[in-house]
Amino acid sequence: MNTDKAYLLGLIIGGGIFGNAEDAFRIKLPYKKWGSYEENPQRAGQIAGDILRTVGQVFRAIYNVSVQYETTTGGNWTILCEGDTTALKADLTAYGIACEGEVRQDADISRVVQDLVDDNLKRRFIAGLADTIGSMAKSHRRFTDEVQILSFEMKGFNFTFVCNLCRLLYSVNCIPDQILWNHPNFHCGNDTYYPQWNKGFKLRIPLDQYARFGAFAFRTKAESSQANRSLQHQSHTTTPCPEREINVTPTCVHAAENDTRLPACIRGGHFIHNRHVCTVMGCEHAPYDKIAHELTNVGELVNPFPILSKKPLAEIDGIIAANPLFERRQYTVSNMTVVSLYNQYQVNDKTNLYGTSTEVGYPIAEIMQAIAYIIANNDELTGTRPKGYDAIIARHIANTPELCVEIRCPDLLTPLVIVGNGRGALVGANNSTVYARLVSRDADNPYKLRVRPITEEDLRNA
Repeated sequence: MNTDKAYLLGLIIGGGIFGNAEDAFRIKLPYKKWGSYEENPQRAGQIAGDILRTVGQVFRAIYNVSVQYETTTGGNWTILCEGDTTALKADLTAYGIACEGEVRQDADISRVVQDLVDDNLKRRFIAGLADTIGSMAKSHRRFTDEVQILSFEMKGFNFTFVCNLCRLLYSVNCIPDQILWNHPNFHCGNDTYYPQWNKGFKLRIPLDQYARFGAFAFRTKAESSQANRSLQHQSHTTTPCPEREINVTPTCVHAAENDTRLPACIRGGHFIHNRHVCTVMGCEHAPYDKIAHELTNVGELVNPFPILSKKPLAEIDGIIAANPLFERRQYTVSNMTVVSLYNQYQVNDKTNLYGTSTEVGYPIAEIMQAIAYIIANNDELTGTRPKGYDAIIARHIANTPELCVEIRCPDLLTPLVIVGNGRGALVGANNSTVYARLVSRDADNPYKLRVRPITEEDLRNA
């Protein structure tokens, strides 16, 4: 192993795609708008130069393979590698990396990491990954421009790869800020009925943290890093995971928690926080004590119903008809003025309505989000997402003070149904005592939660 080979291994594992050709393979650089000729022709020209000079020279020196590039109007680049690939494939195979399809989908980097015996080798391997799957889009930030982020982005279900990469970064004091796991509890934590949850992983590192250790072989990446960091007013350091605070919010149960593509240690589990996954996977940096503490209040963090599901009314009616527990309910229907609900929300945005106590009922914050979706004009929505909940509600009730929505309240605390304008929404109740009874610990892992389906008997025996 040397630094150039470490870099190429990172590049190939991050973006390599092998087909049937014996003398060629591709490395995909999914840069999208960041690498688009239309968006930034100067940067695109620099990317081309980086590929031909940086990547091309190293491939020729290490494996005697030549490179050229292809690009699309969408900003995706492909490095075409041609020549005798025997030695290259032998190295990958020796490290347990299969030269088939998209390499990172199934890659286990543990053997590679064992050969990265010093920080310089680790730095170059990580640079290869950063040049392929490290996104530099300015939209990657922690809430504001003040904390700029480098996001390693991966498709598929290779949880072990993500965990091993995080460990590797930790080993050189390049501490990640967050992992967005490819799991429904993170991609659609509010909507049980959202089907497009399979959006991949994002391993996020503050650019300041990466700059202290990490590197980019591509000059374009290094320049973008500097430009993004210039938006900050101060430098930032990430606190190690065991020392960080954990802020948890409720998530709903999703059928895809049992998706067969999820690894066995994850499949069937319900997760309340991204570091909860790390705990279940046995990471030495996971905050075990803090997760254990949060699990004592699990009834407040798990909802067997959608917390908020917004869809065309026909889809909402279809969901109710397909679920016997929902379909059997007797619904009390009333027309409520939006202004009356909004006034209650402004007095106390934590209150619960239509329930059995102040703690048990439908949260008014979610009710108002549902109403904003229902009353919005089409140009006030991005998909089902209103462009500013409070502003839409205030604007519509100012124009139409008598504006109403239809509320369908069930006889048991299954989801509240809100209807209007050809749209509908389901709002799940807060009902922590009942929901806690649904949760059990996995027999083989005390940190892994399993949630059984709720029954009518559970609700009647509240």
